[in-house]
Amino acid sequence: MIEFHLEKHTGVAPYMQLVQQVKQALRLNLLQPGDQLPTVREVVTQIAINPNTVFKAYRELEHEGLVESRPGVGTFILKSLASSSLAEQETLREDLTRWLRRALTIGLDAESITALFSNTLDHLQKEEATHTT
Repeated sequence: MIEFHLEKHTGVAPYMQLVQQVKQALRLNLLQPGDQLPTVREVVTQIAINPNTVFKAYRELEHEGLVESRPGVGTFILKSLASSSLAEQETLREDLTRWLRRALTIGLDAESITALFSNTLDHLQKEEATHTT
């Protein structure tokens, strides 16, 4: 089961942080169709959040067709967002772990690593778009 957390100074609304965390878990196959999300009460207890915020996140996920709310039963995952097999993801995770260790070894902090990764990904996507047109 997913365990939510909130980052206070990201500028991202709390409900959207919950939505993003569910989507990330779906992309990584940590949540599968049929899995149940924590109840609103469980989330409120776990991270001290307003119940309406959790309801809003779950409604957004339902609107996107990712979950289904079953009154009196709970909220359940309808589909996955994973695009590759678990074995392929694990190989990529190992490669990425080596890269991250190297980045930390040379003194990059988490923000610098994130910036470098995002910038490189953006550059690569633009380059790929140029080659496909």
